[in-house]
Amino acid sequence: MNIAVLGTGRLARFRAKWLAAHPDVKTIFIGSHDRTRAENLASEIGGRGGLINEILELPRLNAAVVSSSTDQHAVQVMRCVERGLPTLSEKPLAMTLEATQAIAKKVRSVNGFLQVSFQRRFDPGFVALGTAIADGTVGTVYHIRLNSHDHEPAEARFIVSSGGIFRDLLIHDFDIIRWLTGQEVKEVYVTTAVRKWQQYAEAGDADTATVMLTMQDGTPIMLSGTRHNPRGYDFRAEVFGSLHTLAAGLDWRTPLQSLETDAPTLGKNPYHGFFDRFGNAFELEMQHFMQALRHNLPSPCSADDAFAALRIAVACEQAKKLGRPVQVADIHGEP
Repeated sequence: MNIAVLGTGRLARFRAKWLAAHPDVKTIFIGSHDRTRAENLASEIGGRGGLINEILELPRLNAAVVSSSTDQHAVQVMRCVERGLPTLSEKPLAMTLEATQAIAKKVRSVNGFLQVSFQRRFDPGFVALGTAIADGTVGTVYHIRLNSHDHEPAEARFIVSSGGIFRDLLIHDFDIIRWLTGQEVKEVYVTTAVRKWQQYAEAGDADTATVMLTMQDGTPIMLSGTRHNPRGYDFRAEVFGSLHTLAAGLDWRTPLQSLETDAPTLGKNPYHGFFDRFGNAFELEMQHFMQALRHNLPSPCSADDAFAALRIAVACEQAKKLGRPVQVADIHGEP
C-alpha cells in the first residue's frame, strides 16, 4: 500500500513514522509546499518527498493523510476525495460550513471514505465513559461537564489563523458531546473573556470561554475552555447521573491539586500538550484508519460529523455576538 502524507509538522511526522512502520505500507510519499522539508522527513522514514501537487498526481497512491496547515485542509481533502483516495484529515476539515458541507457532499457522491481526526473518540477514558452512558451504568444523565484547558497560550501568528476559541479549542468538545450522548445540541449560550493574554484580544479572540449547551432531550452540558493553565494540560469530562458519577481524564498526571489534607497527590508529572495527553488516542486512531482500509469499514468520524461540530461552533459565535441563547437549528451558514 502506498500512502501520501501531506505536511511536515508534528502530527504529520508522527503519522508518517507510524505508517512507515506498518506492515501493510509499502511506501510513504511526503508532500509539502517546501520541497526540502518534505525530502528531509521522507529520508528519515525511507520514503519519498516532493511538492504537494507532485505527490497528489502520483498514479499509484492508495490512501492519503492530510496533516498540513489548517487553511490547506479543505482544498487538499477535496483533491484526495476526488481522486478516490481513502483519506484521514486533521481537524478542522474546513474553516467554513459551506466548504465542510461541500466536502461531505463529494464524499457521499463518490461513495468515498473520509476520517476526520477528533481523537478523543479513541481515548480509552472517553470510550469507557461513552460506554457507561450507553449501557445504563450512569443511569439518567443529569449533567456533563467538560474541561479543555491548554497549558500555554499560543503565539500571536497562530491565533490569527486558528479560527478562534470555538472553532479551534472547543470544537473537540462539540464533537465529543455528540458522540458521548448520541444526541444533537439544541441550544447554546456562551460567555467569553480575555482575562490575561492580550494577543487574543488583538486577534478578536478570547483566552477564556464558558459554554452552556442544551441537548435535544434537555440534558444540560457545561464546557470550560481556557488558553492557559499554569499546572499543565487539563482535558477531561465528568458525568453526573442517577446511578453513578464518572470521570475521564482524571488520573495521577492531571494538573489538579486538592487542598484537603488527606487527598491523593495529582499532577506530579502533569501533561504538557495535546500529544502528551492524547498520544495513545492518536495511535488507536491510526490503527482504525488502517483497519478501515483493509476491511472496508465505515468512517468513525465523518465529514458530516465535522460539519455538525463546526455548526455548533458557529452557533456559539452567534450567541457571543447577540448576547443570548442561539438555536443550532437556526444556523445555516456563516454569521
